[in-house]
Amino acid sequence: MIKFSEKPVYLCCGPTDMRKSINGLMALVKEVFSLDPFSDALFVFCNRNRDRIKILEWDGDGFWLYFKRLERGHLHWPVIGEETIMNLNAKELACLIEGAKLEKKIKREEIFERQIL
Repeated sequence: MIKFSEKPVYLCCGPTDMRKSINGLMALVKEVFSLDPFSDALFVFCNRNRDRIKILEWDGDGFWLYFKRLERGHLHWPVIGEETIMNLNAKELACLIEGAKLEKKIKREEIFERQIL
């Protein structure tokens, strides 16, 4: 996983169209969230199936677009409620992304029959 520095993280609640590239995500950040895409922050987006994530980052002379597709499992992503964007820190973002791996590791088969020996 990429190690992000301690930058503010803005998480887009609910699904985002993953066909959007850098320019489409920049427009979303600027127009819908009223934030500056050129700020020293990370902007995080997820698709409807919660198995793909994109992170937009300005590094001073260009944009980075990180993309991850999960082969199994899903991300635990907040739905749109009163807020359409959440503020996180880099550690919370790492926990959110790693949560899909953790879910696979701790998922156990359900016990259908219980016996006392």
